[in-house]
Amino acid sequence: MPATAQQQLEAFLGKYEPEIATLGRKAITHMRKRLPGAVCPVYDNYNALAIGFGPTAKVSTLPLSIALYPRWLTLFLMMGGALHDPKKLMTGKGPKIRSIRLDDGMATLKHPDVDALISAAVMHAGWKLDPKARGELIIKSISPKQRPRRP
Repeated sequence: MPATAQQQLEAFLGKYEPEIATLGRKAITHMRKRLPGAVCPVYDNYNALAIGFGPTAKVSTLPLSIALYPRWLTLFLMMGGALHDPKKLMTGKGPKIRSIRLDDGMATLKHPDVDALISAAVMHAGWKLDPKARGELIIKSISPKQRPRRP
């Protein structure tokens, strides 16, 4: 019987050091609760494991994603360049994508200023969250060649 998307995600997380894998699980769980009804496409790419959060599985509709690297996690705000960031929490200079490295793990992700940016990203995308909606986890791609997931 083929593995479910959740089982596949667990296998991807298992490639990381336990501390990063645990933080990844917590971050994904937090974002799925924070964004009810989110469609979560998963990309096990060459450089990182990326999980998007949006109203559909189309990359162009994803306002947010979490990427796991061997030593840290990063929250990406796909239209971060258009968002008001008075505390200068986001890094990046491109016209669109900005990021916040989760150096303090869940403390950073749950910080009220970061949560405000998440809300702004959702609103900017025109995404109407539905507390009753069920989300979906979709494995979109698995790169056959990958950088090591452990330092």
